[in-house]
Amino acid sequence: MVPNPDGVTVPVPAGAKVEVRGLSKSFEHGGQTLEILRAIDLVLEPGEMVAVVGASGVGKSTLLQLLGTLDLPTAGQILFDGQDLGRFGAAELAAFRNRSIGFVFQFHHLLPEFTALENVMMPALIQRVSRADAQRQAREVLLRVGLGQRLTHRPGELSGGEQQRVALARALVLSPRLLLADEPTGNLDSHTGDGVHELFFELNRERGTTMLIVTHNPQLAARMPRRLQMVDGLMEER
Repeated sequence: MVPNPDGVTVPVPAGAKVEVRGLSKSFEHGGQTLEILRAIDLVLEPGEMVAVVGASGVGKSTLLQLLGTLDLPTAGQILFDGQDLGRFGAAELAAFRNRSIGFVFQFHHLLPEFTALENVMMPALIQRVSRADAQRQAREVLLRVGLGQRLTHRPGELSGGEQQRVALARALVLSPRLLLADEPTGNLDSHTGDGVHELFFELNRERGTTMLIVTHNPQLAARMPRRLQMVDGLMEER
């Protein structure tokens, strides 16, 4: 905890500082090189909340995949709190990703045969957290997102908004320093989506997690403290 300029004590941001330098991604297709991202430079400060907007196919999801270490860039660097992720081996990168980065997608990707509590426990169990501690952490975050009465329900017994809250809880169970969200409310009605949006803002204030959210929702983008627009693989401030 530190005092702000008004003398009020506030939490130290728990989020990561992410620096992107000359990030490029291209694919070979039919003898041609398709440039998806072109030498992007970007800095996300600890605890910052940023929206990325742009038309379909301009590289927004590709950017998230690279920042989330789900894919490798053709060129450029990604620094996570000063660590060059390009120097990590595959196993080291997988462990780092599970521990430090949370993902929320348009499709929740919950495992249908497991309960909400069991789905949220998964990242902790993969990280070899004891089952008792994993269950405690999962229960706490599910309570926080308003699903204390749904712990033993399977995804098929939950509404779309509840399923996305489970997905958000799963992304947060290990207290990641970076949260990446790709159209997290794209499949929800406006009222339900607004509730999930508000939850992102509340959790950012409470936890200080750095958040980068790709969205086509103009209302959500307008509320974000910082907005970036992607056009033809390039990034610009809005």
